[in-house]
This record gives sequence, structure tokens and C-alpha cells, in this order.
Amino acid sequence: MAKDALIVIDVQNDFCEGGALAVSGGNEIVPIINKLILRFDRVILTQDWHTPAHSSFASSHPGKAPFETIAMPYGEQTLWPDHCIQGTNGADFHPDLEWTKAELVIRKGFRPHIDSYSAFYENDHVTPTGLAGYLRERGITHVTLVGLATDYCVAYSALDAAAQGFSAEVLLDSCRAIDLGGSLAAMTITMRKAGVTLI
Repeated sequence: MAKDALIVIDVQNDFCEGGALAVSGGNEIVPIINKLILRFDRVILTQDWHTPAHSSFASSHPGKAPFETIAMPYGEQTLWPDHCIQGTNGADFHPDLEWTKAELVIRKGFRPHIDSYSAFYENDHVTPTGLAGYLRERGITHVTLVGLATDYCVAYSALDAAAQGFSAEVLLDSCRAIDLGGSLAAMTITMRKAGVTLI
């Protein structure tokens, strides 16, 4: 497994039960992911890490509500409840997640004026996180993705991994989806078309 890495996406308190942007069943995947972490030699985590009053928060746009969309310079942006604010309990990893084995934590969404779903790029699809270079320098060619949420941060990360030339697979039983307006079905089709393996 020297060329394989497990990428655990955003298993944080705000995305789990009782969190500000809770994904249904988010807690259920923690023990499954913990078993995977034991199996993989190389583990990488992502962490949503927003500034207060981030531009992707509905509260930053008077008259707008969560889950509405607005036009941003980089394209259409879904507005979210305030979540995963830097240094808060909501931004912390789930307390049961055995994450200390991770060799790298990629923080994303910390630029106030641009959101970030993917582990590889900000939502402008231009600004890199540095993950692709890290993987290449370590000789990693295959990535397995798990976490939250299937149809947003997991899917965008998987698509970018494939576009960057990595072999990418998503373990669906180790993910949970928001499924906003049919987003799960749409992103499932998009991932398959891009060559991402869904298991």
C-alpha cells in the first residue's frame, strides 16, 4: 500500500449530529473510518476552517437564507449556516475519530472571500491547496476518499484527484450526503463519468 493514501474529508463536529450543518448519519461513519485508518499506512485529513463572517455564510448576506445560492466572482455559491469557524468546537474533529495517525491535515475555506469544497482546490478551481504536490512528492498514486459530505467535499475532492491524474475511489458506506436538491444523484453520475471508482 506504499502508493495508496486514505483521505478523510471533514469529519468535524459541525457536520455531525447536533452540529451547525449536520449531515444525516454523520456519526455513523466514524467507527468505519477508524477501522480504515488502521489499515492504511498513509492517512490525510481535511478540515473546514472558516473565518467568522465567511462569504459562504448566509448570515453574511442580508436577506439571504441558508441553502439559497448567489453569484460569486468564481461562480454560483450555495450559502450555508455558519459552521466550522476557526478555533471553535464545531471545527474540531469528531471526538471519537482516531485521527492522530494522520501525517497531514489540509485546512480549507480559510480565505474569507472564497469557499473551498475540494481537498485540492478552492472553489475557483485555480487556487491549489498543495495536496497534489504533496502526494506526488510522496510517490502516492492512488487515493481512497471517505467522510462528509458525499455530494460536496468528498465528490469535489474525488473529481479533482482524478483530474490531477490520481486513481481515485470513494467508499460510499464511509460517507454520508447532504443531498440538496438531488445533489447526491447528480454528483454520483459526475464522479462515475470522471473515472472515479465508487464502491
